[in-house]
Amino acid sequence: MIRRLRVKLVCVLMAVAAALLCVLFGTVLHFTRSGLEAESFQAMRAAAMEPLGLVRPGTRSDAAQLPCFILQMGRRGELMVSGNGYYDLTDEAFLKEVLAQALMAGTDSGVLEAYGLRFLRTGPPDRPVVVCADLSRETRTMERLTQICLLAAGGTLMAFLAVSVLLSRWMAGPVDEAWKRQRQFVADASHELKTPLTVVQTSAELLGDGDPAAQARYRENIQAGARQMRTLVEGLLELARADGGMPEKAVEIVGLSKLAEEAILPFEPVFFERGLTLESSLEPGLLVRGSPEKLRRALEALLDNAQKYTAPGGAVLVRLVRQGRYSVISVSGPGNELSPQERQDVFKRFYRADPARTGDGSCGLGLSIAQETVAAHGGRIWAESADGRNTFLIRLPLCRG
Repeated sequence: MIRRLRVKLVCVLMAVAAALLCVLFGTVLHFTRSGLEAESFQAMRAAAMEPLGLVRPGTRSDAAQLPCFILQMGRRGELMVSGNGYYDLTDEAFLKEVLAQALMAGTDSGVLEAYGLRFLRTGPPDRPVVVCADLSRETRTMERLTQICLLAAGGTLMAFLAVSVLLSRWMAGPVDEAWKRQRQFVADASHELKTPLTVVQTSAELLGDGDPAAQARYRENIQAGARQMRTLVEGLLELARADGGMPEKAVEIVGLSKLAEEAILPFEPVFFERGLTLESSLEPGLLVRGSPEKLRRALEALLDNAQKYTAPGGAVLVRLVRQGRYSVISVSGPGNELSPQERQDVFKRFYRADPARTGDGSCGLGLSIAQETVAAHGGRIWAESADGRNTFLIRLPLCRG
């Protein structure tokens, strides 16, 4: 699919480039031909006024000098011929034929293709004067210009083809990445659903057999699998809503300090049960613009991650401070330091820093949802590791005024 997309992009770009080159070089050829034709008629009019085409040395003539000759029938039917010395004007039969063809043309100007001449008829109707100019120089000029335009167009198209291939790779890159992420997402979601579904199916098949204690255990397994699937589905729905952006009606002024305090409160008994200490230092009066529910869930994702991966007996510190035009929330706790690659991977969907933690009710979507939420609020989320502590930070722009 991506390859077909790149081929289509290259074809579209080349078609646009070819159309632009055709318009450009067609315009150049058109105006060049028109200019040469205009100069030719100007020179022919000047020749009609000065048959010998003599110019005083040292003077400048505005008209172009062209090989031309003038034909006119005298009062007694004799052929009167004059020229500027380029043509052999001794063949009277040929000249009469040229004059007859020009007079029979029905227009005051035109081209005699058979003779390679352009003519201009002037003078009174009873004794018209026909000026004929050579077309060979104009024809050769147009032929050379056409060849140059074709060579230039060919070279330009070849160069643009290479550029189009590179552009197609660059333009299709995000699509390719999104396609890979989608396939990985489907594979991961299927894998996450497979385990609870297997548990539910197996327990349901065994529910009718065994003693009451075993049946109670099977029912508990079914309920646990159902809860795990529900958590996963809710996480997927939340992630889909986060990918879709934030509706305008959900945006309001949020007291971030108060929101952080309310989000921390329910986690205090959770940390206590796990033998952890939860401390906080929140700067008051910080306001941001956004959705309070989404921001609360993003902070809860950091707290939930901290209570799962903080070293036993450790102290987790939640801080909220002002940094210039931004507010920064940090959740820091002791634990195995994350590598630079892991600090990037933890925000991927279904990623777990500890692969062994597959039965803790987590589906590996919390930090991904938090990342999408923070991005929708114009902020940034990242992880840092130093001195045996892992810190997750959220930076959000403060409300002006």
